[in-house]
Amino acid sequence: MGRPVTLFTGQWADLPLETVAEKAAKFGYEGLELACWGDHFDVVEATGPNAQAYCRSRHEILAKHGLKVWAVSNHLVGQAVLDIIDERHKAILPPAVYSNGEPAEVNMRAAEEMKRTAIAAKNLGVSIVNGFTGSSIWHLLYSFPPIVPGQIEKGYALLAERWNPILDVFKENGVKFGLEVHPTEIAFDIVTAKRTLETLGNRPEFGFNFDPSHLGYQGVDYVRFLYEFGDRIFHVHMKDVYWSPVPKPIGVFGGHTGFGNPERFWDFRSLGHGCINFEEIIRALNNIGYQGPLSVEWEDSGMDREHGATESAAFVRKCDFKASEFAFDSNFDK
Repeated sequence: MGRPVTLFTGQWADLPLETVAEKAAKFGYEGLELACWGDHFDVVEATGPNAQAYCRSRHEILAKHGLKVWAVSNHLVGQAVLDIIDERHKAILPPAVYSNGEPAEVNMRAAEEMKRTAIAAKNLGVSIVNGFTGSSIWHLLYSFPPIVPGQIEKGYALLAERWNPILDVFKENGVKFGLEVHPTEIAFDIVTAKRTLETLGNRPEFGFNFDPSHLGYQGVDYVRFLYEFGDRIFHVHMKDVYWSPVPKPIGVFGGHTGFGNPERFWDFRSLGHGCINFEEIIRALNNIGYQGPLSVEWEDSGMDREHGATESAAFVRKCDFKASEFAFDSNFDK
């Protein structure tokens, strides 16, 4: 039996959980990674006076279709903890978190919602919350005008100031937070991931939701990422991305264009249709001892999502394999 194959519901939040569960079972999945938006997993309900009944209702919907849950994800609210808030955030945040849109207050409400997410996860019976941290220094990525001394350091200090109290609640509830290393986050490659861990004192509640698609097109060694942070890989997203072997009119920064533009240097693709080497990922996961879910985060602007999700479930099962229990040449000694 291989690792559980699950479907992240974030890209399916336009559909009720009952519908997504029914479809996912037919697509060939064993479980769902529940997004904390749409009606899939409500943090307020899961921590309110009827939390036990609400969490039971989530399990009942999944069980009806032979599915389980190993993780929940609250990327959207997590993004607002460190971000410099503007009108874009209104579209992604719950109304109660965005509220009046006053930046400092949004940051504070987002932090409190992430604390509740740890409690909600515990109430649901899962020990992993995936998500984003946001970043107050992403806009300083390209160093012109030249970075003023101390600006980057202030960004990491703010990470510690805002996320340590959140992680205290995660620790109290026996839940871990997996940051999806990603452009616009405080950690977006190997070096910034190391700095993030160091800033947070390498506390055991904080690790990573590994997603190779956000590393590959940047030119980051996504297989090395697994070896660098082997004990911090809490969850894995199976997601593919294509990048062009030749220059394109629209470069790595995207040219202020939307996904799906054929002139882009890179774009997300359904599993097996991009450039990610999943065999090397599976070998690395075996070497670091990861046995958790392989969760498909399906995105492809050029493909029907039901076709792609079905194809992706089969793809993951085909590429996953167990590590050998002995060296191939050990029988020569017998």
